[in-house]
Amino acid sequence: MTSREIREAFLEFFKSKSHHIVPSAPVVVKNDPTLMFTNAGMNQFKDLFLGEAAVKYSRIADTQRCLRVSGKHNDLEEVGIDTYHHTLFEMLGNWSFGDYFKKEAIAWAWELFTEVYKLDKDRLYVTIFEGDDSEGLVRDQEAYDFWKEFIAEDRILLGNKKDNFWEMGDMGPCGPCSEIHYDMRTDAERASQKGQELVNADHPQVIEVWNLVFMQFNRLKNGSLEPLPAKHVDTGMGFERLVRAIQGKTSNYDTDVFQPLIAYISQKSGVQYGAAEKTDIAMRVLSDHIRAVSFAIADGQLPSNNKAGYVIRRILRRAVRYAYTFLDFKQPFFHELVPVLAAQFKGVFDELYQQQDFVEKVVLEEEISFLRTLTTGIQRFENYVEGNQLIDGDFAFELFDTYGFPIDLTELLAREKGLTVDMDAFDRALLAQKERSRAATTTDTGDWVIVGEGDEVEFVGYDALEATTRIQKYRKVSAKGKDQYQLVLSVTPFYAEGGGQVGDSGLLVSERGEKIVVTDTKKENGLIVHFVNQLPEEIDATFEATVNVAKRIDTESNHSATHLLHAALKEVLGEHVNQKGSLVSADILRFDISHFAKMTYEEIKAVEDIVNAKIRANIPLKEERQVPYQQAVDSGVTALFGEKYGDYVRVITFDDQYSKELCGGTHVKATGQIGFFKIVSESAVAAGVRRIEAITGTKAAAVIREHFELFQHMKEILNNPKDFVSAVTKVMDENGALKKEIDNFLKERSMALKNELNEKMEVVNGVNFLSTVVDLPSADAVKTLAYALKGAMNNLFLVLGANIEGKPSLTVVVSEELVKERGLNAGNIVRDLAKDIQGGGGGQPFFATAGGKDASGLEKAIARSKNFLT
Repeated sequence: MTSREIREAFLEFFKSKSHHIVPSAPVVVKNDPTLMFTNAGMNQFKDLFLGEAAVKYSRIADTQRCLRVSGKHNDLEEVGIDTYHHTLFEMLGNWSFGDYFKKEAIAWAWELFTEVYKLDKDRLYVTIFEGDDSEGLVRDQEAYDFWKEFIAEDRILLGNKKDNFWEMGDMGPCGPCSEIHYDMRTDAERASQKGQELVNADHPQVIEVWNLVFMQFNRLKNGSLEPLPAKHVDTGMGFERLVRAIQGKTSNYDTDVFQPLIAYISQKSGVQYGAAEKTDIAMRVLSDHIRAVSFAIADGQLPSNNKAGYVIRRILRRAVRYAYTFLDFKQPFFHELVPVLAAQFKGVFDELYQQQDFVEKVVLEEEISFLRTLTTGIQRFENYVEGNQLIDGDFAFELFDTYGFPIDLTELLAREKGLTVDMDAFDRALLAQKERSRAATTTDTGDWVIVGEGDEVEFVGYDALEATTRIQKYRKVSAKGKDQYQLVLSVTPFYAEGGGQVGDSGLLVSERGEKIVVTDTKKENGLIVHFVNQLPEEIDATFEATVNVAKRIDTESNHSATHLLHAALKEVLGEHVNQKGSLVSADILRFDISHFAKMTYEEIKAVEDIVNAKIRANIPLKEERQVPYQQAVDSGVTALFGEKYGDYVRVITFDDQYSKELCGGTHVKATGQIGFFKIVSESAVAAGVRRIEAITGTKAAAVIREHFELFQHMKEILNNPKDFVSAVTKVMDENGALKKEIDNFLKERSMALKNELNEKMEVVNGVNFLSTVVDLPSADAVKTLAYALKGAMNNLFLVLGANIEGKPSLTVVVSEELVKERGLNAGNIVRDLAKDIQGGGGGQPFFATAGGKDASGLEKAIARSKNFLT
């Protein structure tokens, strides 16, 4: 079977078992502060496991693209070294939410493996949870008994808590699990050692292919376990490993999942796969990493220096470094793999195919940038190693942290020169950085305290800005030394941050008049969470929830303007334009688009004119709720890449022929409420991505008023000329002419001073020496004088002091021959002399400057300078 057939067979099998097939969620996680990336198939269903959302389908199956770059067996630096770990991988899964449990999950797993995939029963082993006395957990006898119906008991192995008790995290749903392992060794190897002995022993040919998790408990903050009200099944099967088992390969990379990529790399590099370990590893790294990078970019995560963006940049750079070092690709190549991958996943994950050009260009720009970094890093390394026998760990960390230079490449360069890197010092610096980062982001979240009955939260914020409500539950959250509380309300008019729109703020007012300020509203796994700085005295009281109306109105104006802007950009720049991110607040709208050129003034003006025309037309909002997703897409609606849409969506339309988008945000009732739209900046935010910032409504009016008042003030200063532009031009021309006259005067003064100073020159130990304070008004004038003296005198050591507008400065000049013959260094000298003026500086060996705070120390520095010649 091909990999495509294997994937389709899985989905068809569970469809026949009454499972609803859902699409993969984006690999980039939103609305979950605990995750940057989807790292397991269950992530998109966390709210269902937590009971924070209603279950629409009790049986679900899917194939989910996941990204793991840390944790057990998933360290980025290990991917490509072995044959079965990856950054991005597919997780095939079937799910039961309070429906079937262990019996069906086990029976169907066996049926799929042995009857559909025809896997050799004699190579299969299963594990079940052996129990844990410290937790009061007994052996999973139920799973054991079900497995006995299909497989010999000597193939049912006991696993400890580490291997056979699955947990979402430190808190949350968890339960025993049953793993299925497949022995892919040769018959001779199997005869020499039993497979039972190699299960969960990290043997590369005896691997876990499926994990059946039986969610039975909820882990509380204090570590205790409580039974879940409903039992669930959460299964995950590594697609790449499954394909390897079915296709009878010894490596995941030998399957048709990776071979098209490896074949292309081999052809372009002229290196045969299998020829050498180092080049094989490089090809595996490239074929793996292009998947993670491409799908992350397609799902909306651009490479950057922060958080998730940094992870993607790090993966991309690791691939480029392997191509550069081991496959001799000195020019950009990695981006060429994007079309190969996009074609491979067409009809499976079309997000990549539909954005192929954009993803390819982003990767290319990142490659070009990093190849420059590699060149710079190598040069810095070469300069550093002269005269050193050990590469200092702090220097290696500087290359890594500041310049993005991989530590293993630093080690490789060091080995080539017979040197070693102080890895202990590097590791200490890296650990210190991680601890700083961890301390800055550590959040201590308490358990939910239940106040009222019911799990459903009713959001009424589309239709009302006030609501009568009660607190259903709350918890305490501590971060950066500050305590806050999160509340879940039974009814809420507060919009939770999402789709680029900031969350609402406002008030909760109890029947007794106690006021609680809601500072923000966010979503966590589908649950609307309200942030407050204090809890009400009567936690079970009835409250009037009121949204900050002014903030909401301004935010709505900006959000609706982004829809009009998106359509206008497509009209002016082309249909290739797609939204790549947005931020909508009360003060400003920020809109990121896929576009590879700076917008011209004419293009910006055209976009503004279109948007403002739509605003003046006062187009009424057409809002449709609970529209079937496919029906919405078929109607021509704009859907955003990287967003996870449900079966039913909300459609926002401003003129059916103009702007029609899927959106969960709040909007004006008619475009006229926006008032006016003005773009205030347009810039590059990443390769192939432009950022537009704009203002509307009251903020636009305030800016226009401010600019008009400034203009009026400028006119008054110029005596209200009829032709303002001509008047300003005249002033600038006159100013330029005066500046030129001043520059000429200073040059003449410097040259006259040069002649005076030449007469003061003395010879000290065979060196032409001059050290004095000069009266010049600018640093440029001092520099001109210094270079004039240097040009007129060989074998020169010159120190000039100056007091420029009360700030002392020192300039040191050393002739090149003195640098070479006597080892004098202007940079070192000026740093020493700068101590007398309470300052610092530096520069080149032949010219350096310093500034300071204490002008009274100039004479001391001038007097002390002669010491460098004695």
